[in-house]
Amino acid sequence: MTYFDDIYDQAADNYGFITTAEARALGVPGIEVVKMAQRGKLDRVGYGVYRLNRYYPTEFDAYAQAVALVGDGAYIYGESVLAMLNLALVNPSKITVATPARVRKTLPAHIKVVAAKPETKVTRYECIPSQTVADAIRTCKKTIMAERLLPAIENARLRGLVGEREATELKKEIRNAHKATKQPT
Repeated sequence: MTYFDDIYDQAADNYGFITTAEARALGVPGIEVVKMAQRGKLDRVGYGVYRLNRYYPTEFDAYAQAVALVGDGAYIYGESVLAMLNLALVNPSKITVATPARVRKTLPAHIKVVAAKPETKVTRYECIPSQTVADAIRTCKKTIMAERLLPAIENARLRGLVGEREATELKKEIRNAHKATKQPT
């Protein structure tokens, strides 16, 4: 097998993206990754992040790219989770990515980086590291209307992303938060 075959197998499972760190873990020297980019087999999309030149795009590519560009330990956060999974009527202008590390590199304008909170539960949806749906809904309860979050909870329950009991608890939390904001002070 060639270096490109090794990279292709890894990248194909990650929306066409490969980082130099992932390539090194596969035994591919960083200089070989650069050479593949120079030959047109890979496209450089950011510092240490490359994409297969021949890859069919999907609806999740922007999210996978955002996580790859931010770096190790990064995950989709907040309303971006709801948008990625098409759970609620939200259309954030930026993809919010949480990370435990400080990010010093320049990122595209469509990526918003926030500090990861240690209590946040992280999972994978469509093979992309993400905040759990339940945590994302809790994160959004102050910024998204209850009229949009309540159907999102039901949609998530029907799709098996949250359990029955968790959905009931979330609905109660959202209604209580909504009532608290409606009361005059």
